[in-house]
Amino acid sequence: MPGYERALRLALLLLLISAQSAQWARAAPVSEAVGSSADGLDRERVLKLSEAAIGRTVDDFPLTRSDGRKLRLAGYRGKPLLVSFVYTGCFQACPVATKYLAQAIRKAQSTLGTNAFHVLTIGFNQPFDTPAAMGAFARQFGVDLPDWEFASADENTIAAMTQELGFTWIATPKGFDHITQATLIGPDATVYRQIYGEAFDLPLLVTPMKELLTGNQTPYTGVSGFLEKVRLFCTVYDPGSGSYRLNYSLFLEIAIGLSVLGSIMWVLIRERRRARRLPQA
Repeated sequence: MPGYERALRLALLLLLISAQSAQWARAAPVSEAVGSSADGLDRERVLKLSEAAIGRTVDDFPLTRSDGRKLRLAGYRGKPLLVSFVYTGCFQACPVATKYLAQAIRKAQSTLGTNAFHVLTIGFNQPFDTPAAMGAFARQFGVDLPDWEFASADENTIAAMTQELGFTWIATPKGFDHITQATLIGPDATVYRQIYGEAFDLPLLVTPMKELLTGNQTPYTGVSGFLEKVRLFCTVYDPGSGSYRLNYSLFLEIAIGLSVLGSIMWVLIRERRRARRLPQA
């Protein structure tokens, strides 16, 4: 059985890569995620710092939820975690990005499962982005989704955490100028992908999450977990509706592939048994 499962995983991975490659080609330029100010952010440097975070293991930072309860980042391990940074005094980029992220998260949860991943939004403007301020920010913009926490931390923690996750900002006369990104962290606490912009194509979020959920870091185990992996592989993005749907033709292709693989295995086993009987004859 393990041999069959490995072969199926490889076949499904190839199908997923083929189905999603066109969506990656449509991605918006990441430079649009870097704001501008009178002093100006160095776009090339900011994006370089952001991309350099990919593959980095994130430390176990202490945080405080909007309701005042303490939490640690290590508590999110075992499932993918999406992290975004905002400042509660923002009246433009942060609200727009958070509202759009809520729409994307809602669609991602309907596709991948309500409890398939976690979301964490952190206020970086200390000491003003208190737990209470983060809670008010979430309520103001109507964010009330499962497994999405708004949290706060002290200045030293924010400085260390933003550096590890590749998030850059500078103070301006009107507030802050910062990169707009959401950082996807794998179940093993390693930065897996950066997602840029106040708005983005849904596959830029869902595709890497599917990769994490169906890969070696997957939280799915057993027969039911294996079937869930198959379902995720066969769920594809429909640009016309802007949502995901099951592609039943992939089930047929998988069934044919398994049939061919089974036939090959049967022939190999038969020939091996036949070869063993020949010396006795």
